[in-house]
Amino acid sequence: MSTAHPPTGTGALAKREARLAWGLLAPTVISVALVVVLPLLAVIWISFKPFTLSDMRPPAPIVRESLRGSGDDLRIEYRIRNSSQDEVISGVTLADRIPDTVTLREAVPAPCKLSGRELFCDFGDMDGGARERLRLPVGISGDPDTVEAAVEDSEPDVTGGGKSVLTSGGLSLKNYAQLFDGGEFWTVLWVTLFYTVFGTIGALLMGLFAALLLNKSFRGQGFIRGLYLFPYVAPVIAVAFTWVTLFDPFSGSANALLLQMGVTSEAINFFGERPLALIMVTVFEIWRYFPLSFLFILARMQSIDSSMYEAADMDGASPFQKFWLLSLPQLLGILSVLFLLRFIWTFNKFDDIFLLTGGNAGTRTLTVNVYEQAFAISNIGAGAAVAVVILLCLLSFSFVFFKYISREEGL
Repeated sequence: MSTAHPPTGTGALAKREARLAWGLLAPTVISVALVVVLPLLAVIWISFKPFTLSDMRPPAPIVRESLRGSGDDLRIEYRIRNSSQDEVISGVTLADRIPDTVTLREAVPAPCKLSGRELFCDFGDMDGGARERLRLPVGISGDPDTVEAAVEDSEPDVTGGGKSVLTSGGLSLKNYAQLFDGGEFWTVLWVTLFYTVFGTIGALLMGLFAALLLNKSFRGQGFIRGLYLFPYVAPVIAVAFTWVTLFDPFSGSANALLLQMGVTSEAINFFGERPLALIMVTVFEIWRYFPLSFLFILARMQSIDSSMYEAADMDGASPFQKFWLLSLPQLLGILSVLFLLRFIWTFNKFDDIFLLTGGNAGTRTLTVNVYEQAFAISNIGAGAAVAVVILLCLLSFSFVFFKYISREEGL
């Protein structure tokens, strides 16, 4: 007599293990959602909101109280305005206490009421950009400066609020329409692709060449390897300042050397002329980040079985044939991974270009455009729209990479 057993993975024990696994993963999933997913969704949401940095605060009534005039024209003035030019503020009220040294000479106008010395005004709803001015003719007793200080130092209690443009439901494609209007966006995209593609490929090729040079044992090998790592581990602000100083058109050593050698008759503005500035920031990208490729490629080369090279030597293979037929096929996997990582990192690179050129002279990439839109001109919505375009570009590249390139390399 046989006893039926539940299928593997569907029993009570398997279910308990699954619940335990999800319980252990829950903190990680929640952390990823809070740190990555929620900010990403917030940026996408903001990209459909045409607002500036000043609009991030919810609209609120702003009041200013002052004692103005003199003699029979002396008066207390309340100036109230809507902080937003578009959104309506509902339920706007003002409450204040009139100082004992002040006497009202006329009845308070509507919509205000006076109960003893307690002033209360109900302005109802205020349209976007609306302003109200309340004048109360008064007489004073005592020192005018003391009375003025008593009036202006007392903060009126103001209530009222409205919908924030950030949380309101209205969505708009205005940011994207402005982004794609004209040829500026496509110029910036071309600069970004040039900088990313050539910077990535250049860093890989330079790292491969450096790995080939140091794949043999020799005296001082460790020191040379450490020296190769200097561009990558050095502070970016330090190396960027060094490059700017070195290639300065007035006091840079590079220009002085070129002039003395007769290569050029006048100083060259390496970081201020098109298209030379874009070439220079790309060269800086290659120089600064090739050590990362060098480390990974060298580690992979040293794990290749040396017996293959010994057999190739016996067959009379040339160094190029050994590299092309033996080394390169073994390196395609790590080269593909490095290309993916370096492409994404370079596409998102901001600090290098900003420190070298500030995005001038034809070096403005999409990430620099995000900074200029969101912070330089305070157009948060437009900056978020550019950030979403960057995300879509990287998602498209990753899809193509994993669908075609990684499949060929067995990743």
